[in-house]
Amino acid sequence: MDYEEKFSDQDLEKIVEEGLIYMCACPAQVADAIRKLRALFRYQTHCINDPDNASDVHQTIAQSAIQAHAQLQDCLEQVLVLEKWDRTTLTMPANLRVKQAKAMLSD
Repeated sequence: MDYEEKFSDQDLEKIVEEGLIYMCACPAQVADAIRKLRALFRYQTHCINDPDNASDVHQTIAQSAIQAHAQLQDCLEQVLVLEKWDRTTLTMPANLRVKQAKAMLSD
C-alpha cells in the first residue's frame, strides 16, 4: 500500500477549525487523528533512513501508519459526504451550524 494524502494539511486544519468554531468534534477528531498519523509516518521514514536503527521495526510501524492513515482518510471523506460539507471550501453545512448553536443556547 502506497502512502497517499487525499487531504492537504491545510484541509485538515480547516476541518478542525470548523469543528472548534461550531463545537462539532467528530469530523475534527478524525482530521486530528490523520494529522497525528502523518507525523508518525514522517518520523518513521526518518528512522528508516538512519543506518543505526533497525529498519525492519520502523518499516513495520510505517506500514501500519499508512494503512491506518488510508482508512481514516476514507472515513473522513465519508463523514463529509454524509454530513454534506462543502468539499470545495470545507465548511460545515448551515444545518449543522444551526444545530450546534441551538444546543449551546439550550445549555
